[in-house]
Amino acid sequence: MDEDQPIFTISMAAELAAMHPQTLRQYDRLGIVQPKRTAGQSRRYSMRDVVQLREVARLGAEGVSLEGIRRVLELENSVVTLRARVRQLETALADALLAQPGRRVFAAGSAGEVQTLRNGQRVRRATEVVRWNPLRRIESGEQK
Repeated sequence: MDEDQPIFTISMAAELAAMHPQTLRQYDRLGIVQPKRTAGQSRRYSMRDVVQLREVARLGAEGVSLEGIRRVLELENSVVTLRARVRQLETALADALLAQPGRRVFAAGSAGEVQTLRNGQRVRRATEVVRWNPLRRIESGEQK
């Protein structure tokens, strides 16, 4: 389920947040938790909104003013947005680095050494065929 999908009516959101619907209307007017609106202008709350309403109740119980709560939620929403943007930029950077021509690629040689290759280059492998014939050494007069 998408936590940003506005699916709850005001009565359902109020029940989930253990608040009165009139309290949710007041928070909407004050800009503390602003739900999405349908074409008919009725409020629709998402799961993220319900979590924020619970956070409002917790902060209020600790004595934080409504303006302080609004500011805390604003900052928390900014952090969520910035984290999403950082993930987007990290993905774009990784894609750009992978697509960059001439990036370095490494391979292991036959003796275990590290070989640096260019993008698209393959390791040269020995392809000659060697035939071992122990009798040939004896016939040619070679001694061990």
